[in-house]
Amino acid sequence: MRHDDEALAMLTAALAAELKVQGRRLVTAESCTGGWIAKLCTDLAGSSVWFERGMVSYSNEAKQDLLGVAEGRIVRFGAVSEEVAADMARGALARSRADFAVAVTGIAGPDGGSPDKPVGTVCFGWACPDDLIETERHRFAGDRDAVRRATVATALTGLLDRMSRK
Repeated sequence: MRHDDEALAMLTAALAAELKVQGRRLVTAESCTGGWIAKLCTDLAGSSVWFERGMVSYSNEAKQDLLGVAEGRIVRFGAVSEEVAADMARGALARSRADFAVAVTGIAGPDGGSPDKPVGTVCFGWACPDDLIETERHRFAGDRDAVRRATVATALTGLLDRMSRK
């Protein structure tokens, strides 16, 4: 999968087209990408039709305050976990008027990894209509920029895949 700017823009345009066709709206909850997904969405003219809002919850406190992630879940599973990604996506959907949510939380590096969760570990949560929450955990190679680019691409591709099933 390509992760250059052109490829990311093409993925975002495809997502926008699908959201418009379905008459649905998107909310993002981003940690390690720092709003990159939301930026790509709002780069497109007319995105206010399908992009509802984006929340950057970089700290654990922000995950709790903005998205309603319980402190106990962060303590039990870690901020970088499928459980917390699911809670982030669920919280973003509950705190917006959107139909789909994507959440990302990870360790982009160069520091911060552990043997259990090395640098490049990213967890994703997708919240879909009908209270369906799906998660994935990936490990991306490369430097900080490469990990973040791969995260954005995977988040967008995951949204497109899930939207095609609705």
